[in-house]
Amino acid sequence: MVGTERFYHRPPSWRAFHLVWGLGMSAIACWLLVWPDFQARVAVFSFLVFGFYARQVQLIWRYGERHFSTRFFGALMLFQALAVLLRGCLALFGSASSVDLMRGGPLASFYLATANFMALLLAVGFMTVATRRLQSILELRSTLDPLTCVLNRRGFADIYGKERAQLRRSARGMTLLSIDLDFFKQINDQYGHAMGDRVLVHVAATVGKTLRESDHMARFGGEEFVVLLPDTGVERAIGAAERIRVALRGPHPEGMPAYTVSIGVACQQSAAEDLDGLLMRADAALYRAKANGRDRIEVAEPASPPSSMLHAVRA
Repeated sequence: MVGTERFYHRPPSWRAFHLVWGLGMSAIACWLLVWPDFQARVAVFSFLVFGFYARQVQLIWRYGERHFSTRFFGALMLFQALAVLLRGCLALFGSASSVDLMRGGPLASFYLATANFMALLLAVGFMTVATRRLQSILELRSTLDPLTCVLNRRGFADIYGKERAQLRRSARGMTLLSIDLDFFKQINDQYGHAMGDRVLVHVAATVGKTLRESDHMARFGGEEFVVLLPDTGVERAIGAAERIRVALRGPHPEGMPAYTVSIGVACQQSAAEDLDGLLMRADAALYRAKANGRDRIEVAEPASPPSSMLHAVRA
């Protein structure tokens, strides 16, 4: 039970654990030495163990991932809990022979078979859940930048693909911001790469605070970041870019050098344009911002229509 709580990042119930086993051992000793009663001992043991299993079922149901592995593990745990509960009820309301494992019988055979098989199956079930957790962690890490914890190029490409499909269905535009730190090499040369990493982390955190939940940010390597703004036209994107630019100018944490960013804005209105084309237009606007003095925002030219569309218009 405690292991399951820790697996799902819940505080371990050590007090409940010690209280249950302490009361349980006291009750069993009482009905063994003072008032010998085999059925009472079985009932106490079964109901206490059922409490542990029930707690695990609750944890799996509430915090488990909605995946086959979790459902499989939860079903096994629920079956085990019900088997223990059934034995406790038989001990409380039935005869001693129905719960005495030494006398045999169908119920005793069922309980022994369940106990033996579940010892193996519960371990297998938990391993499937743990393997799924590890797989999810590895997939998440493969799409995140390890320094700033925002999306990397691969993760951003996946998100862009989904937003582009949405654009194809809804015909709502989206805008890409290409953000680059000004004179970042001088920061590394003057203050060291450790300070440069601090600046990058600060950029990611500051930009993230200015975005909506539906927006997506990624680091494309070095000091370059991109932000995808779904359902956003040029005017609103310029406003978002200005908020980012102003937020990154300061104030900065103590000891961190001042820095600025240049931003290129490119709006995509058609799903015919791919990510490479959108990035090229945003980068062109970014280079123009650099050439025009840095610490500024430039807007990219609209995308040219596909050649097939031009031929259709001319025809």
